[in-house]
This record gives sequence, structure tokens and C-alpha cells, in this order.
Amino acid sequence: MTPAAPALGSRDLPHPVREDIRLEAVLHALSDPMRLRIVRELAAVGDELSCSHFDLPVTKSTTTHHFRVLRESGVIRQVYRGTAKMNGLRRDDLDDLFPGLLDTLLAAAARQAVRLQDG
Repeated sequence: MTPAAPALGSRDLPHPVREDIRLEAVLHALSDPMRLRIVRELAAVGDELSCSHFDLPVTKSTTTHHFRVLRESGVIRQVYRGTAKMNGLRRDDLDDLFPGLLDTLLAAAARQAVRLQDG
């Protein structure tokens, strides 16, 4: 595997290039309920959201870890805009590499959420 794209500035974060995104890394990243929650929220909004937008029931360091796993797996792209770290779903990359995967997982997660709320 080639290394992630190099960071250009002190605040630029490394991301895998499209060709280096691996299915097993994406599935691992999405296997955690908190990370899946982040991705579902990003998909629902369809735009970038700041890290502070997410109200996760975990510590700040754990939240940072979840965002790092999502970024390093190629699921999200993180960029600084001023002082905010913005997060966007890499839908185009994921759809090109794994057609239908993201939509299928998001639909399954939505069905599960409804099922668990009813139970």
C-alpha cells in the first residue's frame, strides 16, 4: 500500500488517495456504532460538518480517534476551515470504488435504528 497523500501544511491532514482505499478498512471503520453514526449524519446533511457539530456520548479523545479512523480508511475527508475542522463524506470515491456499498449500508443502518427503537 502506498502511503497516504502527504500533508502540505502544518494543518493539512493525510488522507489515502482513492486507489489506496481498501474495502476491509472501510468496513472496519463503519463497524463501530459511533463511526456509523457520524457517517449517517454526514450522509443525511450531504455537506461538510465541523467536529463540534457532533454530540457523541464519548470523550473528546475517543471522538478524535473515531474521526481519525474514518479519515485514514478513506470514508471521510477532513480539512481545516479557519479554526474549525470540517468533515465531509467521500461519497464519490466510495461509490466509484464500491458501487452501492455506502447506500446499502446506510439503508441497513436506518432500518436497524427503526427496529431497535421499536423493540
